[in-house]
Amino acid sequence: MVEVKLMANIGGHEPKHHSIPMADDAKIAADEGQLTDERWQAIINNDASYDFQFFYAVKTTCIFCRPSCKSRPPNKQNVRIFQNAQQALAAHFRPCKRCKPTGQRLPDSEWVDQITNFIDSHFSENVTLEILAEMCHGSPYHLHRTFKRVKGMTPGEYVQQLRMNKAKQLLADTDKTITDIAFAVGMSSTPYFVTLFKKMTGTTPTEYRHRHKQASETGRLHYEREN
Repeated sequence: MVEVKLMANIGGHEPKHHSIPMADDAKIAADEGQLTDERWQAIINNDASYDFQFFYAVKTTCIFCRPSCKSRPPNKQNVRIFQNAQQALAAHFRPCKRCKPTGQRLPDSEWVDQITNFIDSHFSENVTLEILAEMCHGSPYHLHRTFKRVKGMTPGEYVQQLRMNKAKQLLADTDKTITDIAFAVGMSSTPYFVTLFKKMTGTTPTEYRHRHKQASETGRLHYEREN
């Protein structure tokens, strides 16, 4: 609270003292980064009148947007609020390909990095082209074409590569069954998993595990002889 003196206009009376409430600076600073109900409504309604009043970022995708962005509304608990694009960039969020919150076109290589990061974190889930397009803010067709041009493979091929690499690790380092490993890498059909594994590695999962154990045992015996 601060006191402001108001001068009387009539009869030369002594000035009166009125207490005028003032907003607390600390509260203003705290509110700037808060997801208020008003801001949340602006986000889910794609309200362009709030553009550049604040920006919102999504923790799960590491992308930030304008309130008017037409992408699918995020989960409320995953949202962070920033006053400007520079703050979001400094916090390691990347600008949305669709709404261009920095006012500049996002380079294709950076967009593909966004897509790749999402796949790296979710390859064991149901990752479809449509889901990627929703999460990374683009059309399925454009995403597929751009990803293949930049990475030299399609998003689907990249997902399969990650799944097979993870499967090889689990086959080598655990005693999980082939079915459990298939589920662990996001494949519900064990026969399809076995077929794809053989197609991509030249051997079945069982053969791969056997050969890896043989190689490990040979290496162990050689080490013991040398020492």
